[in-house]
Amino acid sequence: MKMHAGPTSPFVRKVRVMIIECGLTDRVDQQPTTLTPINPAADLNRDNPLGKIPTLIGEAGAALFDSRVICEYLDTLHDRPKMFPAAGEARWVALRRQAQGDGMMDAAVLARYETVLRPEPLRWSDWAGGQMAKVRRSLDALESEAGRLGDGIDIGRISIGCALGYLDFRYPDEGWRESHPRLAAWYRDFAARDSMTSTVPPEG
Repeated sequence: MKMHAGPTSPFVRKVRVMIIECGLTDRVDQQPTTLTPINPAADLNRDNPLGKIPTLIGEAGAALFDSRVICEYLDTLHDRPKMFPAAGEARWVALRRQAQGDGMMDAAVLARYETVLRPEPLRWSDWAGGQMAKVRRSLDALESEAGRLGDGIDIGRISIGCALGYLDFRYPDEGWRESHPRLAAWYRDFAARDSMTSTVPPEG
């Protein structure tokens, strides 16, 4: 299989963590793809008309995107404990946590585009602030839930972990740990997993 990937995307990191946790590292060729919203990559666009990473070319040759679809597909390819619970309350909790983590990453990425990539005269600070407000409300909600996150792993915890990692990477001044100590304690242990330490984005 082939995956269009980038070193700094939190959604790519989410899939990379999934690949490692599922024991699929040797089955996915991760191909670096450099792009910005105004500089599309031609080879990526051929596989994914949305021009977004991650995009996976599955074993049947079809392109799969976005990270949610890719992760669920990967979960069908291994015999380890599944990252997507099959049924019941555990499934809906995991999927809801995935949506929350993905939403935090979405908002944080959009805020960064607005404050870093958009030409300064065109930046809309209130809009960027609104995106970060979504992140902060989610942090508050996760702080109240932190005692139930436990030491296991599933798609929900992976998504939340990658969202928190992205805040550390792109928003180091956010200081979310000080006001969310229980969430910080959970993340300290989760971030120590091999799948997380080996996918930390490069500096810069």
